[in-house]
Amino acid sequence: MSARAGILVTGTEVLTGRVADRNGPWVADRLLELGVDLAHITICGDRPADIDAQLRFLRAEGVDLIVTTGGLGPTADDMTVATVARFCGRDLVLDPAMEARISAIVAKWMARFPDLDADAVQAANRKQAMVPDGATVLDPVGTAPGVVIAGSPTVVVLPGPPKELQGMWPTAVATDAVAQAIAGRTIYRQDTVLMFGVAESGLAETLREAEHTVAGFAGLEITTCLRRGELEMVTRYEPAGEPAYRTLMDLVRQRHGTAIFSEDGSSVDDQVADLLAGRRIATAESCTAGMLAARLTDRPGSSAYVAGGVVAYANEAKTDLLGVDPALIAEHGAVSAEVATAMAAGALSRFDADTAVAITGVAGPGGGTEDKPVGTVWFCVALGEGESVTRCVRVPGERADVRERSTTVAMHLLRRVLRQD
Repeated sequence: MSARAGILVTGTEVLTGRVADRNGPWVADRLLELGVDLAHITICGDRPADIDAQLRFLRAEGVDLIVTTGGLGPTADDMTVATVARFCGRDLVLDPAMEARISAIVAKWMARFPDLDADAVQAANRKQAMVPDGATVLDPVGTAPGVVIAGSPTVVVLPGPPKELQGMWPTAVATDAVAQAIAGRTIYRQDTVLMFGVAESGLAETLREAEHTVAGFAGLEITTCLRRGELEMVTRYEPAGEPAYRTLMDLVRQRHGTAIFSEDGSSVDDQVADLLAGRRIATAESCTAGMLAARLTDRPGSSAYVAGGVVAYANEAKTDLLGVDPALIAEHGAVSAEVATAMAAGALSRFDADTAVAITGVAGPGGGTEDKPVGTVWFCVALGEGESVTRCVRVPGERADVRERSTTVAMHLLRRVLRQD
């Protein structure tokens, strides 16, 4: 059996949802890369009793390694180190060298804020330099050191700020205590397949068939998730399970080949970015109000191919900024193939681009009609070479869903046009 681990994310701000947990998923991915089986991710507030309860739960589950995040700061509510020390039966002791190091780091900040209470700062430094007796101390990336306490289970205590945690991770996993804790690890493979235009129920039916027809299917750990209108299938398996995975993929391609757009985990955003190399794209958006342009420019280096975008929400803006004929809007309505095509043509002209995408639709909750109910969205991808492709899609969901999923539809339509599929 592979080495097993549990992750304990601490912080009342995370527990209550005020701050999204970025550490749990990141550490989970790193553990997977190490071949460690993740048993649990738990979240609790800053109360020591709650932290202790979660630690005891993970130990009772038989994990070999616990990784905690958060609660290493200088304030009174940062109690993770002290709680972990009690859990491991260790006393807290002062690490003078670490206290000096933290003081040197903080001294640079104090020079910028001369009114700080020096005694309070010194007390805060000393609190962060108190470590469990016999623990391996990890040098801080910020001001908070991490610690590794060998035992059954071994506990790795890391800070909450993601940049600090990620910077400290390589040192933590290189310690003898962690190496011993995960000595029984198994190397897993993980493959990700992405699909668009297939229902999750359709893939589920295929997987039910595979359960009875694919030899070794039981050795595949498969999870599916619908995200942004795309269906993701992640399969994890030991090296011996590779033949079963290949057989499974033959069946998936047979059933859903036209919907598969990635078998290496690359996103549609990655693929569109590659396809836009050497091109110049502009956007014209109504109901998505710039969300497609934001998605295109979210990638570093996108200035090489993104010329700009227009948010033409009102009909007057479509006319004034994109040159859409008011008579066209009057005859066909703002949500129509004709207006989407005109918006794309306007974007091509305004930005001297060779590629344009236009989106116009009814995001809701109001504004729908019998002919054009909420969720009706028209898309147009136009190329400077004269090619133009227009599509209408009924996008399901609430207003936010319609807007976000519309950007996904637009990205896939753009990909198909550029690939000439």
